[in-house]
Amino acid sequence: MGLREFYPPVEPYDSGLLDVGDGHRIHWEVCGNPGGKPAVFLHGGPGGGLLPDNRRFFDPSAYRIVLFDQRGCGRSLPHASDPAVSLEHNTTPHLVADMERLREHLSIDRWLVFGGSWGTTLALSYAQAHPGRVTEMVLRGVWLIRPEDEAWGFTPAGAAHLFPAEWAAFSGAVPEDERDDLVAAYGRRITDPDPAVHVPASRAWMAWELAANTLLPVPPPELDDAVLVSFARITHHYIAAGGFLPAGGLLAGIDRIRHIPTVIVNGRYDVKTPPGQAYDLHLAWPEAELRIAEDAGHGGSEPGNRHLLVQATDRFRGRV
Repeated sequence: MGLREFYPPVEPYDSGLLDVGDGHRIHWEVCGNPGGKPAVFLHGGPGGGLLPDNRRFFDPSAYRIVLFDQRGCGRSLPHASDPAVSLEHNTTPHLVADMERLREHLSIDRWLVFGGSWGTTLALSYAQAHPGRVTEMVLRGVWLIRPEDEAWGFTPAGAAHLFPAEWAAFSGAVPEDERDDLVAAYGRRITDPDPAVHVPASRAWMAWELAANTLLPVPPPELDDAVLVSFARITHHYIAAGGFLPAGGLLAGIDRIRHIPTVIVNGRYDVKTPPGQAYDLHLAWPEAELRIAEDAGHGGSEPGNRHLLVQATDRFRGRV
């Protein structure tokens, strides 16, 4: 059998803006079979927003596919591209609560939870808070946001060795005397109200964020300033706060979700979230199946990752 392909493009049959409190309204959409098995897709970033291909990991004849833009990004309001929009109420517990509001709004009892990259962090956080609402999980590119995971991404000892020119551009965009803490240095610039400061800082931040997304380098997507600023603001906000995770991190809560059937997929050459994080999750949770895509990096649509992810949703589609 060959590699599993995406399901054909599918358009939403329902969508809206849901008031989740704190002045936020999240954009949501539903596609596929209205009577099918409920599944919710959690996008990456944080702050990345939805893409049309996110709908295509699921058999539309079998699944009722729910997708939403997390607070501050995509088509959710208010948009974090406006420096005046506070991120105070944009944290992991807030997003977990948003998922519950959306589940209740759509009259869904339980659903499969599918997350990629940051979406795995949110999926694990949601499942540990509401284990009775999760039927299965599919996790791609595990991001645990431990100190050692962030050291890989933001110190010269990590991914910089594989992307030296991109690292030089990223670190070189701030004065040498501030490079001992690049996250803090960028934070001062990304949160500066002056567009002449925060726009170039956001561009430099996102250039590094997007540098290692695929096995073979591809040109970064063309993103306008509003998307870049919101993406950078939200991503930095979460990284600086350690993902707003509880003491002990996500591995400490595995006993609450050990019973949930789960497939973990990670690209062998994923530089953003190296497979060591997925392996550590599997060691803490051996009941969860770990699949390594031998010819893939971080991108969920890369053939090796896509094959294993669609295979997983196909396996779970008939499970009650």
